Amino acid sequence: MGWFKEVGAASGDRTRPSAASVRRTADGKTAGGAVLLGTDTVLTCAHVVNDALGRAQFDPRPPGLDELFVEVKGARRTERYPARVAHWIPPRTRSGQAVRDGALEWLGDLAVLRIDAPPREVPAPDRRTAMTPGQRVRAWHGSGHSATFADLLVAALDDGIGYLDGKSTGMAVSHGYSGGPLWCEDDEAVVGLVAAHFMPACDAPAGPQDMIRRSWCIPWQRVEAELRNAGVALDDEDIAGDQAYDPGDPPFVKLVETIRYALPTSSYSFGDTARKLAVECGREPGSAVAPPTVEEFAGFLVSHPRAVAALTQILRPTNPAAAGRVLAAGQFFDTALLLSPREHQQLHQLLRKVDRPVLGRLPEVVREAAKRVDVRSDGDTPDAQLLSLERLAGDGHSDDGGPRVPALLRVVEYIAVLCPAPQKGGLRLWSDSVAVRLGIPPAALRERRSDAEDWARMVRARTGRVRVLVQVTQAGRDRHRLRIWCDEGSGPRQVSADSSAAHTASEAARELLRVLESLTSSASDGGRPLVEVLVDQDNLNLPVDEWAAQAPGEIIPGMLGAEYPLVVHCPELLRRHERFLPDWRERWRQLDSGQTLVVSDPAQDPTQVYYELMGRLDTVRVSVDVPPGPRDRIVQICLAVGIPVVVWDRGRDTPSHAVKHMAELATRELPDGVRVYRANARGSRAPDFPGRPVLAWADADRTVPRLHLTDPQESA
Repeated sequence: MGWFKEVGAASGDRTRPSAASVRRTADGKTAGGAVLLGTDTVLTCAHVVNDALGRAQFDPRPPGLDELFVEVKGARRTERYPARVAHWIPPRTRSGQAVRDGALEWLGDLAVLRIDAPPREVPAPDRRTAMTPGQRVRAWHGSGHSATFADLLVAALDDGIGYLDGKSTGMAVSHGYSGGPLWCEDDEAVVGLVAAHFMPACDAPAGPQDMIRRSWCIPWQRVEAELRNAGVALDDEDIAGDQAYDPGDPPFVKLVETIRYALPTSSYSFGDTARKLAVECGREPGSAVAPPTVEEFAGFLVSHPRAVAALTQILRPTNPAAAGRVLAAGQFFDTALLLSPREHQQLHQLLRKVDRPVLGRLPEVVREAAKRVDVRSDGDTPDAQLLSLERLAGDGHSDDGGPRVPALLRVVEYIAVLCPAPQKGGLRLWSDSVAVRLGIPPAALRERRSDAEDWARMVRARTGRVRVLVQVTQAGRDRHRLRIWCDEGSGPRQVSADSSAAHTASEAARELLRVLESLTSSASDGGRPLVEVLVDQDNLNLPVDEWAAQAPGEIIPGMLGAEYPLVVHCPELLRRHERFLPDWRERWRQLDSGQTLVVSDPAQDPTQVYYELMGRLDTVRVSVDVPPGPRDRIVQICLAVGIPVVVWDRGRDTPSHAVKHMAELATRELPDGVRVYRANARGSRAPDFPGRPVLAWADADRTVPRLHLTDPQESA
C-alpha cells in the first residue's frame, strides 16, 4: 500500500513456508498443518480441528473453549502452544447445508486459532498470493518433516476449489496434510491450503484408467473471501479488502483536513508520526526520511481497521486535542475498529489468563453488559463476540455530551468482576488505559464499573446454589453412560474421569451420589445441590430421579430424586431451533412475573400449542396434563420454542395429581417442591402422592457445557 508497506516474509529458507502443526489432544499425534497468520494466530481447516478434538470430521458446531495444541517451528527450536478457536467457518455444501460423511468436496472448512504464544516468539507470516492454474506448488505433512514434501501442479480452479495433480513418484498427499500451506517457490508465497485427497477404489486392482494422486485445495483467494464474509481480518489487514476511497467524499476530505491541522506536514513530526504508525500497525515505513503524502496517510487510516486507534494512541500523551479530532473524524468510516493493535493483543493476553468457566459465561455477560445496544451475544467464539463488540458505539449514557463508554469496555468490566483479584486488576487497568486514549471521563467508567459490581452481587445471590450436571446417554439395554460436571457458581467443570463406562441405574446413582456428597457440605446457601440431567429429546422421560444406589449391606436406599432436587434439560432442542433463543432468555428474565399455561384437553392438537405460545410471549411455565401420546409432543414443542419451565407426569393417569399439586407452588420453588413430592411418593404417604412428576428447567443465566456425542473421522 504505497508508503505503508507490508512487512516482508520471515527470513530463512525460501524454498518452504514457516511450519505449524495442529496436534490431537488425545495422543499428541499430527491432525494436520496450519498457516501462520499473525503474531498469535494460525489458520487451518475446520475438519483438522474436529480431528484434533476427537469430534466427527464434519461437525459444524463451534468448538467453544475446547483447547488444543499447535506446534510452531521457529528459527532455533520448535515450540508447542495451547490454542483455542478464534473464528469458525464449518464445512458446508454448495447449498449451505451440513456436509455428510463420504462427501468428496465442500466449501467453508476454515478455522482461525489463537495460540498462547509470547509476543514476538512466533515467526512472521509468509507472503500470500492468489492461486492460478499451472502453478507448481509443494505441500508438507503437518509434522513439518522435510522428507514429507509432495510436489503438485495446480491443474484447474473451479468455483472456489483448486484441483491438484501429484507426481507419480515421491510423496503423495494423505492424512495429516490437510490445513497445511501450499507453497509456490516461483512466487515465494503461500497460495492455498490443502483440503483433501481423492482415493481410488480399494476393492479392485488398479488399472491404467484409475485416478492417482489427485487432491483438492482451498485457493488463497477463496480463503480471503470466506474470512472476510465472516468479518475476520487477516493479521489486522483491511477487513473489507483494499477498498478504493474517493478523495472527494466529504468524510475523507474532513479526515485529510484533520490530519493537516493536527500534524503540520512541514515539520519532522509528521514523518516521525507516520513511521510510528506503520510500526504499530505491523507495516514497514516507506522511507526513513521522506514522509507519505497527507492523502496517503489518510488512505491508510481508512483502509487499516486499527490505524485510527493506533494514531490516537500515539497522539494522546502529547497532543490530546489532536487525538480527539482524529478519533472524531475516523468514526465516519465503517472500517475503523475500537482497539489499536497493541490494545487488541493485550486484551487477548489478559483473557488467556481468565478461568475457562468465567470465559464460558461471555454470552451471559454480553447480554447483561451491552443490553442497551444491539449486539448478538451468541457468536461462535469469544473472538467473534469481541470483534462484534468493537464495531459498536457506547451504551447511551452521556449526560454532558462527552464520549460514551463503548460496549466492549463495559463487557470487559463485567468479565473482571467474575475474576479473582489479579485477573480483575489486569482487566481494569486495561480498561483504564483504553478509556484514557478515547478521552472518556474517569467518572463515566467508574459508573459502569459500579454497575458491574451490582450485577455480580445479584448473580451471586441468584446462582449461589451448587449444581451438578450429568449428561446421560443410552449404552444398550438398561445401561447408561455418564459425563458429570460441577458448578459452584463460576461455570461447569468436568469431574467424571471416564465417560465411556456403561452403568446400570444403580451404579449410575452411586456414581452421582459420590459427586454430590463431596459438594453438599460446600453449598454456599446450605441447601442441597441441584441435579440437572442433560438428555436428548427421546429421553426426557428417563426416570433418573427414581434411580436408587442401594447395594447389599447398605441401609440407605439413596434414591436421587428423593434426596436432591432433580430437573431435566434438553439443550439439543434449543440449539436446533436457535431462532427462539432470544424468546427463551426474555421468558427466563420474567420468571417471577410471567404467566403459566395449562394444557389439559386430551384432544388438544400439539400444533395449536405452538401457535398459542407464539401469541403469549409472557408465558414462562407450562403444565402439561394430557395422555402420553400428545403429551410428549407438546413437551418437546414447549422446550423447542424456549419455555424455560415445563411440568408433566411421566405416568399414564390423567388428570395428574402431581401436575395439580405443582400448580400451587411458585415457579422458583418447583425444584425443591418436586423433590419433596418424590420423597412422599415413596414413603408412608404414597397413596396421597400417586404421580411421577418431571420438571424441565432451562436456566438462561447458567452455562451448559457443550456436548460432544460422536467420534472423529477424516477422509476425502
